[in-house]
Amino acid sequence: MCGIVAACTQRDVVAILLAGLHALEYRGYDSAGLAVLDGGNLTRLRTPGKVASLDALCRESPVGGRTGIAHTRWATHGVPNEANAHPHVSRDQVAVVHNGIIENHAELRAQLQAAGYAFTSETDTEVVAHLVHKFVAEGMTLRDAVADATRRLRGAYAIAVLHRNHPGHVVGARRGSPLCVGVGIGEHFLGSDVQALIQVTNRIVYLDDGDVVEITPDTLSIIAADGREVTRRVRESDLSMDAVERGQFRHYMLKEIFEQPNAIANTLEGRLADGGILPNIFGVDADKLLRRVRHVHIVACGTSYHAGMVARYWLEGIADIPCTVEVASEYRYRHVVVTPDTLFLAISQSGETADTLAALRDGRERGYLGSFAICNVPESSLVRESDLTLMTRAGPEIGVASTKAFTTQLTALALLVLELARLRGIAADKLATLVGELGSLPRTLESALQLDRDIAQLSETFVDKHHALFLGRGAQYPVAMEGALKLKEISYIHAEAYPAGELKHGPLALVDEDMPVIAVAPNNQLLEKLKSNLEEVRARGGQLYVFADSNADVSLNGNRGQLMKVNSGGNLIAPAVFTVPLQLLAYHVAVLRGTDVDQPRNLAKSVTVE
Repeated sequence: MCGIVAACTQRDVVAILLAGLHALEYRGYDSAGLAVLDGGNLTRLRTPGKVASLDALCRESPVGGRTGIAHTRWATHGVPNEANAHPHVSRDQVAVVHNGIIENHAELRAQLQAAGYAFTSETDTEVVAHLVHKFVAEGMTLRDAVADATRRLRGAYAIAVLHRNHPGHVVGARRGSPLCVGVGIGEHFLGSDVQALIQVTNRIVYLDDGDVVEITPDTLSIIAADGREVTRRVRESDLSMDAVERGQFRHYMLKEIFEQPNAIANTLEGRLADGGILPNIFGVDADKLLRRVRHVHIVACGTSYHAGMVARYWLEGIADIPCTVEVASEYRYRHVVVTPDTLFLAISQSGETADTLAALRDGRERGYLGSFAICNVPESSLVRESDLTLMTRAGPEIGVASTKAFTTQLTALALLVLELARLRGIAADKLATLVGELGSLPRTLESALQLDRDIAQLSETFVDKHHALFLGRGAQYPVAMEGALKLKEISYIHAEAYPAGELKHGPLALVDEDMPVIAVAPNNQLLEKLKSNLEEVRARGGQLYVFADSNADVSLNGNRGQLMKVNSGGNLIAPAVFTVPLQLLAYHVAVLRGTDVDQPRNLAKSVTVE
């Protein structure tokens, strides 16, 4: 959520700032703005709504300058309007953009008002602008003023600051929210995400928590949390502009659904061979820690939480390791009992999810055996702060509704489960069979994607619906939860998921001829039980939409609804395979209903505030 772009160059920065904001639109936002310095003049433009509105405003009121900051805001404090949009300004001299939440803003606001500062917004961010102005007015340099201001803040933040009397300088700082530096030739940039900077450079410096950075066109200096001047490594990002463009697809979400076979192939590359897991894919000497694991505690949010729920079935059913799965936002606020030799496993696409990061940091004090991160961003805070990691290699995911992130997380979790099973003595032939099944997942997903046209036709029956039920049993129950989440996220149809056996304990009361019931039916030991549950729906006139394994003996017998056969590829990979038709269903329903598929209302891609 929210996005920051800043630039110090020897050319006009407005086009750079706007392009960076467009690249960050996937994160979710409800207003946009920028501020630029042209000599001693500070100009600010802000607007509620999309970056396109800011584009139009820049054409109506042309601005220019070689130093600038820009922002897309997702409302936390104050409604989404122009007054609350970033940047925030203090006395026409200081401009600030901010991601995160300042928890002690009310206390700071009272102090600053007593000092004579007038506030024009409802935001927590405005206190930062006034603090920096106050400290510069007292004789500090801009960098020292920002450093002193951040020492007074409680909460999470990434900020970029400029001052009218310091053209050619931008100062940034981060704690709990991501911020990186783009290194150019005779120019430097700041961004909350590499994707904001890839248009201008692929040379990136990732800042650590507590860093304060000052950029000019020619210089880059970083002060660490302890006050020392430090040098952070410059890394070359392999992200390309092609990777963040839609290409032939109507929406990013559809593109990312179809990218899943390749993304999973990338996740498996160099990690499987000769019927086994290759050594050291979790890090050198990882086996020493993993051999000791007797319990796994998974912590995640949203889609990642659903991936963790699938992994629980695998860990207990394949590796014979007890597992609990926790919603990260709940984890910190209850007493957690940690049994000896428990592995803390955090799952996050971005590696900057505020609740998951906070849970990881809290977990350090609870006596875990060690921490393990499954993530898509190598330089993220979650990866840097975990003992062991496995990258999902999904590539950039622009659509807010997660698709390939989920299936690559499942793939990474399967790798971990199989390795733990190997260390606990699973039979070699059984392991080889499971490894072969996992290796076939990209091809099996290709087959599932061929259902796209049929699912597009099926989706027409959902256009006028307001509610839906999703059913699954065993490891398919979290898949049903993920399917319901996708439908509600982008089509705004209320959807709930249940273990199919729970129908008679309440949800069956909702079933009638206007309630579509979507079920996932793999060909396993629970099939007959599931068929009985479907009969319960059939007897009450419900509309059944069943995605069944190609070899499963399932028939609707003329019942209203539709049966669609899916080659699930085996019990291990079936959750990932059955996810694909549910993603396609949600996508096509949303398109027919005319919603904003890639940027659904009220949602953000990377939730970096609690």
